[in-house]
Amino acid sequence: MANKMKNHLPKIELEKLEHLLDIKEKYGRGEINIEEARTLLNEKVGTLKPYHYAFMEQTMTEEDPDECFREDMSKINELLSGLMDNERPALPADHPLTHYYRENDELRRILLAAEDLVQYPVIKNQWLEIFDALRQYPIHYVRKQNQLYPILEKKGFNRPTTTMWNFDDLIRDEIKEARQMLDGDEEVFIEKVTELITYARDLMLKEETILYPTSLALITKEEFEDMKRGDQEIGFAFFDVEPAEKTETTTTAAPTNHDLAADLQALLAKHGYNVGSSEQVLDVATGKLTLEQINLIYKHLPIDISFVDENEIVKFYSDTDHRIFPRSKNVIGREVSNCHPRKSVHIVKEIVEKFRSGEQDKAEFWINKPEVFIYIVYFAVRDKDGNFRGVLEMMQDCTHIRSLMGSQTLLTWAEKEGATSMSIAETATEETSADSTHLSETLIEAPIQLTADTRLRDLFDRYPALKKELARQYPSFKMLNTPLGKLILKKATIATAGERSGLGTEKLIALIQKSIERMGAERLPRDA
Repeated sequence: MANKMKNHLPKIELEKLEHLLDIKEKYGRGEINIEEARTLLNEKVGTLKPYHYAFMEQTMTEEDPDECFREDMSKINELLSGLMDNERPALPADHPLTHYYRENDELRRILLAAEDLVQYPVIKNQWLEIFDALRQYPIHYVRKQNQLYPILEKKGFNRPTTTMWNFDDLIRDEIKEARQMLDGDEEVFIEKVTELITYARDLMLKEETILYPTSLALITKEEFEDMKRGDQEIGFAFFDVEPAEKTETTTTAAPTNHDLAADLQALLAKHGYNVGSSEQVLDVATGKLTLEQINLIYKHLPIDISFVDENEIVKFYSDTDHRIFPRSKNVIGREVSNCHPRKSVHIVKEIVEKFRSGEQDKAEFWINKPEVFIYIVYFAVRDKDGNFRGVLEMMQDCTHIRSLMGSQTLLTWAEKEGATSMSIAETATEETSADSTHLSETLIEAPIQLTADTRLRDLFDRYPALKKELARQYPSFKMLNTPLGKLILKKATIATAGERSGLGTEKLIALIQKSIERMGAERLPRDA
């Protein structure tokens, strides 16, 4: 790891970093005071870059899963004041790191408001507004864990994954716990909020002092550009980011189905399969398919699947529109243990080892919450000789399936009154009838009046393609396809969606109108 990280950084003077570590540890143990420590640092170390400190931690200290949580960054900054450059870098507005900084700035504003409120008796509505904003922030951590950490691992800097991830999860849990305590003892609640404010500020300081500047030193301009698509898929806390327009000069365009087919074609050719093009038919186990068809099948599976090989490296996931949990292409080639929170890594390792030994072949999990049921199952993948070749994960939102009652033998196109239905047995006779009605015909209904109180669920029932069209234009609407999104849809109105997306009611109404027009529907009148 040391040489790997060093290869991606400017010149590293190891002797200076050894002095830095020695002085820092002596100061931490209380053997020298801050004045003595700073004198020694000036004499033996001199000026530093944030990536020097990161390299020291990565290569010269023993890994401790809780080190990020325990180390007070404000004290480190005080010790290194004037020696280490902590200025925020000047970056383009659409740079991935710019969005992390923006999210932190907004979180600081929210924490200041919370800090002001703790001085007064608790008024629940005021705090509900605070937590309504805070609950968006964990998207920041999800993007870090799925986008930034994987690239840093490839550069030999895996400390964020092994230590900072724990701190990310701690802050996320602190937000949830504090919200739950709002309904309980006021004094305990204020104590929890105060703790949350302290931890959140410390983590942001660690991000901005070490993580982001080191990322800027390790990650290339082209890699940051390539990161933008995955960032869009996961989303942002507090604001939306317009997708970057493709230009002819872009050298790292987002992969398409054609790109995936080309990659698979190259892989097959490497192993001796003569594949001329994505249109060439391949002999698969029980049929013949082209590479394009294979990719389309994966894209349209009603479940999410992921595959980890026998070396515990993530090799594939299906990129479906209904994906339950976020994924980005940076997960490919990553060790599976680095794709999970530290507290669950031991479970992942146990599954892999029991599959590898042949002791087990299947592991089931499910998440059962009001209105949502998620089923997750892992299968051991073995070749014809019984050799362990990897792990297949399958995940499905089974909420709708569990709600089904009785039997259905009729073909029903929509869950609305007056929908066309036809039994399987009746199909053959209906197809021969000269008077039969085409299934593609739909009833003409009066247009819906768009107002702030119009429910999104009513709109999507009327215009099923609208949800996908909104998600295409504003990625934050993709979450409506998740189990959480389905819960939100039960009550969400244009007003609430406009507020949460940052578009506002009027702009969202205009967007919906244009989207319906684009889909070929009649223009909807608006109330004055």
